[in-house]
Amino acid sequence: MQWLRDGIKVIGKAEQSGALAATADPAQQVYLVPAFVGLGAPHWDADARGAIFGLTRNSGPAEFARAALESVAFQTRDLLDAMRKDWKGASAKTVLRVDGGMVASDWTMQRLADILDAPVDRPTILETTALGAAWLAGSKAGVWPKAKEFAKTWALDRRFKPDMDGGTRSAKLAGWHDAVHRTLSTH
Repeated sequence: MQWLRDGIKVIGKAEQSGALAATADPAQQVYLVPAFVGLGAPHWDADARGAIFGLTRNSGPAEFARAALESVAFQTRDLLDAMRKDWKGASAKTVLRVDGGMVASDWTMQRLADILDAPVDRPTILETTALGAAWLAGSKAGVWPKAKEFAKTWALDRRFKPDMDGGTRSAKLAGWHDAVHRTLSTH
């Protein structure tokens, strides 16, 4: 989102990205591989560089916003698939708990659920990372509850359930994997 905002100035504020992505032409399949400094897990290619695929004359800010937000969902799916492959005891039933500024966007969280084909739970407190850091400091000082009691304070704001059909999901994932493959330095 920072690149969309500061780099190419498609949006003025990161919070605008979900609403803009929602207006993208569904017939356009634009993919952004945000390998600005290489690709991390599970690709591990420090020499890969970012790229945009699927541009047409009609591609514009909405399609860029959708591609950027979808890239987060695709990367999350890649990591989830890698974890399932590495952990033989992993359950196919996954629920992803999210936090951070991006989770305020309903569009983004729905797309994440759709790409993962799994529920995505958004908490009432969006910045749980900061809350966790505060808990660590407070627990060390002896003023906050033990870990089990603290964990009970997590509260669900909304669960996003996948509603994208399997064929659309498969086509989107195939397009993503093709785009990633094209950016790898070793292909």
